[in-house]
Amino acid sequence: MQDFVLDNQTSPMAFSDLQTSGKVYRNLAPAELVEHALARNEAVLTSTGALMADTGKFTGRSPKDRYIVRDEKTAKSVWWGDINIPFDEDKFDGLLEKMKHFLSDKDLFIRDAYAGADSDHRLNLRIINTWAWHNLFCNNMFLRPDSKELESFQHDFTIICAPEFQADPEIDGTKNSNFAILNLSKRMILIGGTGYAGEMKKGIFSVLNFILPHEKNILSMHCSANVGKDEDTAIFFGLSGTGKTTLSADPKRRLIGDDEHAWTEKGVFNFEGGCYAKVIDLSREKEPEIWDAIRFGSIVENTRFKPESREVDFSNKSVTENTRTAYPIHFIPNVMEPSTGGIPRNIFFLTADAFGVMPPISKLDKSQAMYHFISGYTAKVAGTEMGVTEPKLTFSACFGAAFLPLHPTAYATLFGEKMEKYDTNVWLINTGWTGGPFGRGSRMKLVYTRAMISAALEGALDDVEYQEHPVFGFKVPQSCPIVPSEILNARNTWADPDAYDKKAKELAQAFIENFEQFKEFASDDLLAGAPRI
Repeated sequence: MQDFVLDNQTSPMAFSDLQTSGKVYRNLAPAELVEHALARNEAVLTSTGALMADTGKFTGRSPKDRYIVRDEKTAKSVWWGDINIPFDEDKFDGLLEKMKHFLSDKDLFIRDAYAGADSDHRLNLRIINTWAWHNLFCNNMFLRPDSKELESFQHDFTIICAPEFQADPEIDGTKNSNFAILNLSKRMILIGGTGYAGEMKKGIFSVLNFILPHEKNILSMHCSANVGKDEDTAIFFGLSGTGKTTLSADPKRRLIGDDEHAWTEKGVFNFEGGCYAKVIDLSREKEPEIWDAIRFGSIVENTRFKPESREVDFSNKSVTENTRTAYPIHFIPNVMEPSTGGIPRNIFFLTADAFGVMPPISKLDKSQAMYHFISGYTAKVAGTEMGVTEPKLTFSACFGAAFLPLHPTAYATLFGEKMEKYDTNVWLINTGWTGGPFGRGSRMKLVYTRAMISAALEGALDDVEYQEHPVFGFKVPQSCPIVPSEILNARNTWADPDAYDKKAKELAQAFIENFEQFKEFASDDLLAGAPRI
């Protein structure tokens, strides 16, 4: 019987040692994990050497099966509801004991890693997996201690992930047999019944979204970030389909990270050591950096091969449209090492406005920035299914509602304070439609969007004329290098200006109705950023 000690002298976890009669593999190199995954029939190799693995029944996160233990630490601080579902302390302890028993004869893959490139604010993780490819995923996605750091490594947070373990809802208190449970007091995450590796990544993101703002007054953010030649840091917020990954991947700037960051008194730091990118319809022409990163040591999830080959067919949606790749950040060129940057000079909110209302670029004051940050707006095209062609409004608080344990106003207030303290510019960028809504207007040209972002970054918009938007109130530049001036005012691009006014008021009303859920906790400063009808 092998003893594997989960806790150490500095860990707050209070449970006995995990024991297994199986083998324990600690901090294996990627090549070793690939060998184990192949030998255990967990995955196969692609033509580029990447590991192809399936996640099973769940090809994405299961938000309705994600819980936070409600106890003295969290009872009054967590924003309880459909996103943060409470879980009983005793049920957690019982489920933990059942998982320990389940693991008592299993081979275990153990990884020590960091979450957070800033050593003053990082989490030291110990991850326990039953699947080798899951352990490789954690090697790719979290920060990797060197051999000297591992000698004295002391973990302060633990993930136990056993996809084969099924909960009994009637006994264990879960809704279904799959679960992801965060215990912020015992500093643990339990994951079972699902093979979707992203539950581990987003679980730690949720933990940092609690610890950093609540305990350290540090703003955590769901965003990408890069740095220019003058060491100027820029941040990009945006929901899926708005261009966050594409627009932050600028050959003239170094990438800090593509998904999870924090803003301290020193600047910005990345939580992760890798990228977890969507690959549906991936091509070398569209995303050369991601394409070239899919090589030995990388993972592709839920993809399929082209017939009679080991070449990945990135257009294949037979398993899911949420096909992904996970690779270490150094697999792409032009990255910051370490993954840190200075105080942001410019912040971009990206929205794919399918209603054609938002200007292609506008500048926000503090109140407007807080309001739009907490709104997290974009619009998705519904397609032609069942004859539906109208765009669908999408709001996600702070551009990442699913991962926010605290009330969104906590993050928005921190955001406003930092913006004001450091005199940071905040821009709203519409990567969606102009000249009318989807179906009548046209998509904003990427070359113009890039030109507008470059102009903002280079200060070319500092001294130009601005006009105030009559409904949303933000300032719209009247000229921008390379960009035709006639497209800068969205109303002027519509054939029927009155129709634009009507649609703008409809969109503004949707913002106001969405904000009702936050209004009780919002400051006057935040409320001042609302649109005017």
